[in-house]
Amino acid sequence: MKIHLLALLLVWNLVVFAFYAVDKWKAIHHRWRIPEKVLLTMSYLGGGIGALLAGKLVHHKTRKWYFWTAWILGLFVDAALIYLISF
Repeated sequence: MKIHLLALLLVWNLVVFAFYAVDKWKAIHHRWRIPEKVLLTMSYLGGGIGALLAGKLVHHKTRKWYFWTAWILGLFVDAALIYLISF
């Protein structure tokens, strides 16, 4: 059961990473964008690892302080979830 929950958390972080990467692509190509509140909410809800990695790897939303705040809080949520799942 624990491995399934950890796998679910991994998949969620991959989804969050993909949302950030797609939004970066859309920004470059002047397409319809994913709303910031969607990206922030995904970061808060256990997607901190994926959001931070996407921010660093695709250089997206790194200049906005509130995204950094969301990523750090998301990392704490991820850490808490991993701790709770592991024990």
